[in-house]
Amino acid sequence: MNKNDALGSRPFRFSLAASTFVVTGLIVALFLTLTVSAWPAITRFRLGFLFDTTWDPVKGVFGAGTFIVGTLLTSFLALLISLPFSIAIALMLGEYLRYGPMNRIMRIFIDLLASVPSVVYGLWGIAVLIPVIRTIETAIGVTPYGVGIFTSSVILAIMIVPYSASISIEVIKLVPEDLRAAGFAVGATRWEMVLNVVFPFAKSGILAGIMLSLGRALGETMAVTLVIGNVSRMPESIFSPGNTLASVIASQFTESSGSLHLAAMIELGLVLFLITTVINGVSHRIIMHTGKEAVT
Repeated sequence: MNKNDALGSRPFRFSLAASTFVVTGLIVALFLTLTVSAWPAITRFRLGFLFDTTWDPVKGVFGAGTFIVGTLLTSFLALLISLPFSIAIALMLGEYLRYGPMNRIMRIFIDLLASVPSVVYGLWGIAVLIPVIRTIETAIGVTPYGVGIFTSSVILAIMIVPYSASISIEVIKLVPEDLRAAGFAVGATRWEMVLNVVFPFAKSGILAGIMLSLGRALGETMAVTLVIGNVSRMPESIFSPGNTLASVIASQFTESSGSLHLAAMIELGLVLFLITTVINGVSHRIIMHTGKEAVT
């Protein structure tokens, strides 16, 4: 490395280090701000806040258990619903229709789905999806609320498909052509080549897309608030109305009365922050482990 290269790389390294420290500092500041603001509720309810299912602002009793269950139910059910569609889209556009006008048109629609505001999804859910879900509930013999955990999960599934599908498409396209050719050379069919060559090579990237979509589902607010029913009780089934951490904050934050109620609302945000952090950390470990297996 000559002297000019060394001098030129110093500002670049400094900018990278500064960006890293700024992002880390913002995350720490966010955590500390939430903790300080929620401290009255933290000291009052302690760990019981995470497991108590009673939320009664009139009596000053607050527990996040119901909302944690609602958040996890809606997010993982949405992930389960969206997964087959995400993988199918990724295979179609990443393997079978890799080039051509159809690929470009479908990619435009996928990007459009990702850019639609969440409140628009919520309004569509009220106008279109809720009557459909109510008809289904009537047909299977459950109380036809229309709104509820399942309805919000369907909305979330539609919203997160573009995230996992887009990343999976790019990862599948990165599979080396010589690996594909080697699969065909040993007599594999197209599906056998996809199953035994493409998937093992791309599985860490596909997992990354899935976990990104899960993080998107965990924090979604407006669309869920409009279709989940906003009932602060433990759901009896996936068709029951409920609440999530994000939806209860959106619907009750401006109406919070008293410092304890406000602190409890902020603690809900802190709990959501911690849940997202834990899931992202676990996802990162899974992706790293899967990537090492793919390399070996």
